[in-house]
Amino acid sequence: MLLTKASEYALLSLICISSKSTPCDVDTMATELEIPKSFLAKILQNLARDGLLHSYKGAKGGFTLAKEPSAYTLKEILASAEKKEVSVFECSNGICPNHKENCNLLPVLVNLQNKINNFLDTITLEDIVKNNG
Repeated sequence: MLLTKASEYALLSLICISSKSTPCDVDTMATELEIPKSFLAKILQNLARDGLLHSYKGAKGGFTLAKEPSAYTLKEILASAEKKEVSVFECSNGICPNHKENCNLLPVLVNLQNKINNFLDTITLEDIVKNNG
C-alpha cells in the first residue's frame, strides 16, 4: 500500500498535538504545519471518530490526544489515516485476488505482511516524538 499525504499529515498533526497542553485547533495546526485546512480537518475528524483524538467544540475547542503517546502504534495511526489496513499487496491478507489455488507467492507475501505489521506495532507515537526532537 502506498502511504498517502493523509498518513503524513496524520502523523504530523499527532506530533503537534502531543506537544500541546491545551486543545489545538485546526486553524493553528494548518498554519503551523503548512497543511491545507480543509484536508487537515477531515483527517483530524477521522482520527477522532476512530478514538485516537478527543474533539472539543467552541471558542477554546480543538483536539487533544485520547491516550498517552506511548499507547499509539504507527500501525493504528496509518490504518486510521488511510481508512484501511496497512497492506503491502492485495493478497497480503491471505486471499489471492486472481483466485489461484496454488499461488507460490502468496505465503511469501503473507509472511512479509506479518513482519511489517509486527514492526509497525512496535513503533509508538512516543518513539516518533522522541526521535524528532
